[in-house]
Amino acid sequence: MRYVHTMVRVRDLDAALDFYVNKFGLVETRRTQNEAGRYTLVFLAAPADLETAREWGAPEIELTWNWDPEEYTGGRNFGHLAYRVDDIYAFCDRLAKAGVVINRPPRDGRMAFIRSPEGISIEILQEGQPLPPQEPWTSLPNIGTW
Repeated sequence: MRYVHTMVRVRDLDAALDFYVNKFGLVETRRTQNEAGRYTLVFLAAPADLETAREWGAPEIELTWNWDPEEYTGGRNFGHLAYRVDDIYAFCDRLAKAGVVINRPPRDGRMAFIRSPEGISIEILQEGQPLPPQEPWTSLPNIGTW
């Protein structure tokens, strides 16, 4: 058995791509449009997973955008996506400078949470051992829900 992908339904494909690609740092691996079904699928992978994703299509996120307006709810009951990063403080700093709210700051040098434009929780984990606690992160409160 192999993990294939996680599907996230999005209301605004441009806003979702701005978040996942431009701010969060994923890379688009492929895109398909289905005229009959009136939807677009965009597959994204972490930079370190590109070779694996291109070989057999995983691990990826599939953004599904239905062309006809619908009301989508339930982002939080989805659970969350999780990614490991080399330096959680630098990664969260880059996100914050791009206007992304850090809902659960990496106070412990190990874990943080943010949310996508659709309300999907994304856990950011420090690769390897936690980094030593450092300001300003140790003093920042949680913002909203995560």
